Order: sequence, then structure tokens, then C-alpha cells
Amino acid sequence: MIKLDGSYMEGGGSIVRQALALSTITQKPFEVDNIRQGRATPGLKNQHLHGIKALEKLCSAKTEGVSLASTHLKYWPNKIESKNLDIDIGTSGSITLLLQSLLIPSIFADKPLKITIIGGTEGKFAQPFDYFNEVFLPQLRRFADIEVRLLKRGYYPKGNGKIELKIKQKFHLNDFNNFEDFHKQLKGNIPRISLTEQHNLIQIKGISHASFTLQKANVAERQTKTAELILKNKYSCPVNIGTAYNETLSTGSGIALWAVFSKDEDEIDITNPIRIGSDSLGERGKKAEIVGQQAASNLINEIESKAPVDHYLADQILSFMALTGKSKIKTSKITSHCKTNIYVIEQFLGKTFEVDEKENVISTID
Repeated sequence: MIKLDGSYMEGGGSIVRQALALSTITQKPFEVDNIRQGRATPGLKNQHLHGIKALEKLCSAKTEGVSLASTHLKYWPNKIESKNLDIDIGTSGSITLLLQSLLIPSIFADKPLKITIIGGTEGKFAQPFDYFNEVFLPQLRRFADIEVRLLKRGYYPKGNGKIELKIKQKFHLNDFNNFEDFHKQLKGNIPRISLTEQHNLIQIKGISHASFTLQKANVAERQTKTAELILKNKYSCPVNIGTAYNETLSTGSGIALWAVFSKDEDEIDITNPIRIGSDSLGERGKKAEIVGQQAASNLINEIESKAPVDHYLADQILSFMALTGKSKIKTSKITSHCKTNIYVIEQFLGKTFEVDEKENVISTID
């Protein structure tokens, strides 16, 4: 059984999420101690519990230590069998963070499936839905046909946002006798992840959103106007940021931005997309103009780094790089979150990465 230290580096929940996904796909059981030891409230949270329960359904996994605030977990996976999953986190716990445990097993399951999740779509320290949809998911479509719909936004503290994810697999783990044979097949048939240059900035897009309770104050429009003004003064490419108001249980707002690049100025590469993103979340007492300014400034910092992978995407894409092999990315910075995920991946797959911290380049070893 693989043993993990939940306090490693930043000691966050990503250790558990990554381990669950990799354990399920490799069929290697694991245990982890000191879960989320680096956080103010250590132990498993609601989104972790519901992610584990979903995997218990998806692969008949056996577990120990699955309770709120538990700092120790044991997990034994079994054969993955496609099942539609309906998950209600019950709080504003992040939907996109929960999906980090489910995506890899679902993408390589034996037949198409649908995942419906209720929870938080926007929150601190988690990628918002629009970043997930517009920056992260395009990288995963080399593995499977994936459709996602935002049915409702959910802000802190009540959540109640809802998304629906449909996955049609291209490769099936169960077609092979073991993970090693499956891994060799993937390496030979999936376009590798090669993101080392930004190339040409084609466009900047975004969505500024808020609950209906903030519509009279024009919060979404003010966030948009500020971000657009900053970005249009900086870049000559088209800048289009939409606005949307939503019926939500809790009052909230936010803005997500993404920059699209291409080797060819007239055509966007869909097999190896180049997209970087940023976002900012509204808070009580925080002016809408500040929200828009923060998102625009963060995006400019990422663009000006000349890296085609923002530092949020870098740590999320590592597991998929490990599966495709012969992959290489250049990111704006290599964070502790990124190093933590490398630690987890290499516990399951062995030495996998070479990291050049001077150039902020991460590549796989084959």
C-alpha cells in the first residue's frame, strides 16, 4: 500500500484528491496521514467526503476513515464501471475541486457517463467554473469527448450551484489486462501536451457574473467595464467580456478571463490549445471596479510572463502529462501546489518529471 504524508509541502487537500484519482486508475491502494495539516481546519471536508463516496460507486472502492475532519484515510480501488453520478455537496464546497478526484477515472471508464454536482461554482482557493470550462477542459478533450453545462451558479456560503458533465471515452482502462499496458497505449495514441511558447495572442474573452440582488448596482457591468478598459489599453486583440446575472441562494459576484493564443494567427489549435486564465471574486465591501481590475492585472501578469501555461493550470495538468508521456510545459511560476502534486504523482507512477525551476519548465521522463 502506498503511504502518503498529507502535510507534505503546503499540506492541502490536493494530496487526497490527486491520490484518489491516481489510485483508481492505477488500481494501487493508498493511505494518507495528516490530511490538510497545513490548513486552519485540518482533515477531510464535505467535498472530499462526497468525492470519495462517488468513487465508492464508480469503482466499488473500499475505504477507512471517511468522516468529516478525519486526518487519516485508507483507500482500496476496484475495477472502474461507468455509472451516472448525482452528487450534492450540501455546502458551497467547490465543485471543480471535487472533480479533480473523478475526472481521470471517468475519462477512462468503460462507457459514457454523466456527472451532476450541486455545490459551489465560485469560491476562494478554487478554480471558478468558467476557468474550468474555458482553460482546463480544452486540454482534456484529447482524452475524451467532454461536455459541461452550468445549470446554476453557487456562491459562498450556501452554494447550491449546479453543473452537468457528460463524458464519452476514447480509451478504456478495462480493455487492458493492467494499467501498465493501458499506459503504453495512451502514450502512443494521444497527442502529447506540448506548451512551451505563447505564440500569437488572438483574443481575450471573459464572463462577469453576479447574483440578481446586485443587478441594480450594475455590479457585473462595472466589473466588465474596468477589466475591458485595462486590457484594451494594453493589447490590440479583440477583448470581449460578457455579463450575466443569476438567481442564487447567497449574494456574490466574480469575473473570469482567458486569453487565447495560436501558432497560426487565423486558426486556433484545438488539439493542443494555448489558453491562460485569471479570475477575481467579489466580497462584501469590495468594489466591483477592484474585482475587475484584479482579474485584468492578474491576466496581464500571466501574459507578460511569456509562458503559455498559467500557474493555476500547471499543477492541474500534471497528472495528464504523466499519462500522455513526452510532454513539456513552460509556466509563469512553479508553485508549492505544483511541487505537491508532483510528489503525489510520483508515488504512484515512479519518477516522472524533470523540473527546471530557473526556466519554469516541467517535462516528463520517458
